[in-house]
Amino acid sequence: MTVLADAPTVEVTMPCAAWREMCAEAAALAAAAARLALRRGAAPAAAIVDISLADDAAQRALNRTWRGKDTPTNVLAFPAADPSLPVPAGAPLLLGDVVLALETVCREAAEQRKPLADHLRHLVVHGVLHLLGHDHVEPADAAAMEAREIAILAELGVPNPYDDTI
Repeated sequence: MTVLADAPTVEVTMPCAAWREMCAEAAALAAAAARLALRRGAAPAAAIVDISLADDAAQRALNRTWRGKDTPTNVLAFPAADPSLPVPAGAPLLLGDVVLALETVCREAAEQRKPLADHLRHLVVHGVLHLLGHDHVEPADAAAMEAREIAILAELGVPNPYDDTI
């Protein structure tokens, strides 16, 4: 992992080794997407985020435990801190964890006829924005979050994921 001065830290764990088989660059792509989302989301320089590339079974267990939904989902975000609160000088700020489920992400990418790498980066950006306090419950908030995702993804060379004109 390369850490830039005054840049947020992104740790990528891969409890599901099949990610490497499906997308050899998954860890690097996830880290780059998370770092850019953190920078564009104005995260504190001392911010720390963990991206976990898991499978559907692990994701289903997390979703059941924390959201009461007994099904896997593409991405879950678990905030650990409020990024709007002040951080003591020199102290790290653990923003939280973003967890992706391999089988669900692969299925969605295929259904949407998108490259797996692009869908992976979109979901990482989406999850990191949740850690930074963005949400999509209300229509206005959803529009703002989608616009931010689209702009960040464009910087990564990923087409607008909300464009239905395939």
